[in-house]
Amino acid sequence: MLRPRRVVPFVASLALLLGACSGGGEGVEEVTGGDGADGADGAEGQEGGTLVAAISGQPDQLDPHQTTAYPSFQVLENVYDTLVVPGPEDLEFQPSLATEWEVSDDNLTWTFTLRDDVTFHDGATFDSADVAYSYNRIIDEELANAFRLASVEEIRTPDETTVEIQLSEPTPNLLANIGGFKGMAILPEGAADALDLSNEANGTGPFMLESMNPDSIQLSAYEDYWGEGPFVDGVTFRFISEGTTALTELQAGDVHWTDNIPPQRLESLQAEEGLVVESIASVDYWYWAVNFEREPFSDPNVRNALAFGIDREEIAEAAHFGAATVNQTAISPDSFWAHDYAPYSHDPEQARQFLEDAGVDGLSLGLMVTNEFPQTVTVAEVIASQLGQIGIDVEIQTETFGTWLDRQGQGDFDAFMLGWLGNIDPFGYYHSQHICEGSNNYQGYCSEETDELLNQAATETDQDARRDLYHQAVEKIVDDNSYMYLYNPNVTQAWVESLSGYTIRPDRAINFEEVRLPG
Repeated sequence: MLRPRRVVPFVASLALLLGACSGGGEGVEEVTGGDGADGADGAEGQEGGTLVAAISGQPDQLDPHQTTAYPSFQVLENVYDTLVVPGPEDLEFQPSLATEWEVSDDNLTWTFTLRDDVTFHDGATFDSADVAYSYNRIIDEELANAFRLASVEEIRTPDETTVEIQLSEPTPNLLANIGGFKGMAILPEGAADALDLSNEANGTGPFMLESMNPDSIQLSAYEDYWGEGPFVDGVTFRFISEGTTALTELQAGDVHWTDNIPPQRLESLQAEEGLVVESIASVDYWYWAVNFEREPFSDPNVRNALAFGIDREEIAEAAHFGAATVNQTAISPDSFWAHDYAPYSHDPEQARQFLEDAGVDGLSLGLMVTNEFPQTVTVAEVIASQLGQIGIDVEIQTETFGTWLDRQGQGDFDAFMLGWLGNIDPFGYYHSQHICEGSNNYQGYCSEETDELLNQAATETDQDARRDLYHQAVEKIVDDNSYMYLYNPNVTQAWVESLSGYTIRPDRAINFEEVRLPG
């Protein structure tokens, strides 16, 4: 039986409506902040103090199997574990709750050996039944990441430290599917019956959920954590949507770490004494999309007009001041999976011709953004100015993130803009967003040809052949303007110089397991 420990319900102002946030690399350099001095395991290695981190958005909820919102995962990264985890430098998968794994010759059976020294925050022992429960919950209840387990036929538990995953077809990206982010976290067996997982937590990670209020979430160190650390007494996540405010608090020493940095301040901050400021290439992409279910956006001529009517270079510069790479596909150019395909240029004359071909005049478009991701507001302002030049009136609709998620989930939009974060395998970049019945296909795009290519790529075990299939699929996606891709931003974060042991990552995973504050 589960024994919930220190679980605190969300107050009403944090109980935001559930939706799906578009919001998930090869050879990106690792950057660390500090010397990462050696320490003992668990509580004996703690050096004390509470780390204060400023993030721009509030979690919509804390159920890792339900949420797809990045602010939620910034917290959950420190509370839950997965079987495997991306390494901090090249994102190659490493052991976590699983110590090793092997794949059968026919690529249909994956066998994982589990750690035998892990407990949940309530003291219950972790074993194979928890893994089977977690994955079957996602599958049976068709939760947010069920598409990642679509090829799973059966999950077997021969003993307490062994899990066998039987597949219906080869799934070359299985490790990315089950370990790429904490949406595939392992919960204790029966957790959904014992806890209200939207606002309670019981993980195996380095920190436990301690308390919540409308402005912050507090975590405390888990003294029986199986890994290195934690080396601080706890972590407080403060929700500060305004970047200048977060930066001021960092400079004043009231905050130790933030990823909410005004991009125009990056260059000057890098020279500021007492701060560490790093910016590295990410595996993220940012985009905007129109609602295929609303006229006249189902007309490809109208979508082409929008695609030719925007200037991506101007958009990226306004949003990130040089800390972004313009891209008309999702995957950044330095990746093995990248495809150099860019059929659109900023061509207002051609855009006007497409509108004329569509028989559309005086088009108005509502573009939904959220102030909890301030760059979306900046980008929307640029898009509105650019499309105004071709006679399209853009109404910028700035919502709280909770309202944004709700409207997206209900299809209540003309267009929306956001990003997908933390992608690793091309399946995560493209599949659920663009197949006809995809769980994240909120724009309503459907193409039999695209479906066929994406489904073939998902099971292709030859890497070169798989890459070619994804290249063909993304050309269809771009040509049809399912998403209008904009750019790949850098990961930019700042922390006080006295904080050590922190690693900035290309997948934006925020892990405070090994950080230390001065005694």
